[in-house]
Amino acid sequence: MSTNKAVDRAAILQGTLDLLILRTLALGAHHGHGIVLAIQHGSREALLVDHGSLYPALQRMEANGWIRGKWGVSDNNRRARFYELTADGRKQLSKEAGEWRRIAQAVTLVLGPELAGG
Repeated sequence: MSTNKAVDRAAILQGTLDLLILRTLALGAHHGHGIVLAIQHGSREALLVDHGSLYPALQRMEANGWIRGKWGVSDNNRRARFYELTADGRKQLSKEAGEWRRIAQAVTLVLGPELAGG
């Protein structure tokens, strides 16, 4: 991967990582690296989740009861912790997605229509 491509990636806004993880796990259980790849691929390579941010978020979300982790074996035959969404996690996903959409709509209103020739 080139250095320029890494610079072009968007920083994930604070508070958005939980939403991205919850949404990813709503599609099925994943281990940590699988979550990173799913977010990266789902964003067409625009978002890159740092493992140093991911694992504390997973621990916090598990403590909150939004996700549940259990040990298993990954595709490359390594021991890995797999995470799945809980019923409380589905409720949290719905809440956070609604809030994110509300904020995105408000920002869109402030930005207004595209400037011609801009």
